[in-house]
Amino acid sequence: MYTPIQSGRLYEKIVEQIEQRILSGDLKTGDRLPAERELCEQFGVSRTAVREAVKALSEKGLADVQPGRGTFITNGSSRAMRFSLDMLVKIGRAKGSSDLVEVREMFEPEIAALAASRADDEQIVAMREAVAAMDEALDDADKFIEADLDFHLAMAEATQNAIMPMLIDSIVDLLREQRKRISLAQGGLARGQFHHKQILDAVVRHDPVAAREAMRAHLAQVRQDSGASTVSTK
Repeated sequence: MYTPIQSGRLYEKIVEQIEQRILSGDLKTGDRLPAERELCEQFGVSRTAVREAVKALSEKGLADVQPGRGTFITNGSSRAMRFSLDMLVKIGRAKGSSDLVEVREMFEPEIAALAASRADDEQIVAMREAVAAMDEALDDADKFIEADLDFHLAMAEATQNAIMPMLIDSIVDLLREQRKRISLAQGGLARGQFHHKQILDAVVRHDPVAAREAMRAHLAQVRQDSGASTVSTK
């Protein structure tokens, strides 16, 4: 139950209480909030205040409003981070692809190593399926890119660390744009696929050292092809 609101900007107080319940674990991803009328009664506020609060939660990425079904709690952490990073690049505060590669070089080799140590059969199957999808899409950049993203997300999930997939998801829009640039480099997708198979092989063999080195080689290729595509489009 919620506490009736006494003063201040009503909708902000509502948002604050709901955020606290999310942080405490009382509300989890997928939970449905009470209906608007019920929220009005519990908080002791008007429908306008409740609607403003729901709108604010939605803008924060903490709630998903589904007409006819209700308002559901969502995991807004990666969504909010993704928005911030995307804006950072768009307004020129980050140096585009070079900054992104540098960040990836810091954490993705260790993601690969952890995945090699901890991946279960289901996660290995997901990685295999993504690699197979990329094999079939070498002449279709859009399909290849989506399968590529699936591969890296499956690898992050294979670390058995809940934060790793969030890190990948937070930069997924930037990764997609980077891959589009790489697809413009002659043979860029095929070179990337070679490295994906090397990484997958190391994960399947549960060899963290080989997985780490395979990912480092992949990112060196990404750095080179990103630069090549930039030059070719000038």
